[in-house]
Amino acid sequence: MKAITRLASFAVGIAALTASAFATTPEGWSTDLKKAFEQAKKDNKAVLVEFTGSDWCPPCIAMRKNVFSKKEFVKEASEDFILVELDFPKGDKSVAEKNEPFAKKYQIEGFPTVILFDSDGKEFTRFFASQYPDTEKFLNHLDESLEKKDLD
Repeated sequence: MKAITRLASFAVGIAALTASAFATTPEGWSTDLKKAFEQAKKDNKAVLVEFTGSDWCPPCIAMRKNVFSKKEFVKEASEDFILVELDFPKGDKSVAEKNEPFAKKYQIEGFPTVILFDSDGKEFTRFFASQYPDTEKFLNHLDESLEKKDLD
């Protein structure tokens, strides 16, 4: 019985460490949508907003690990986009409450949702991030989305 208790304690400890590792915003990402739109206007860039459940949503956790936290992704995506993460963690209700008005405004129906906006704040596409589960596929999709936007 002690072995099972120790194993359960170990598993809970690992889960807590994993959740806390994902509780912070990845480097190169903002959490302030208003400032992101201001910066996009100054820099003539688009805005990429990811709506995520960083500590409870398996596809969100996978996307952060495999794409959004990668230096190559942040470097390349930042050339054309201001990156914004709007998180809805179960472990920090204040963050989720702060971001809830954006989820309502943009009618978010699932996670991880990505919305791309032009520098004026006009949405030009949205998709589930997990459709593009690696850096190369995601960056290619961003390029294609920008090309389509420019053709419209």
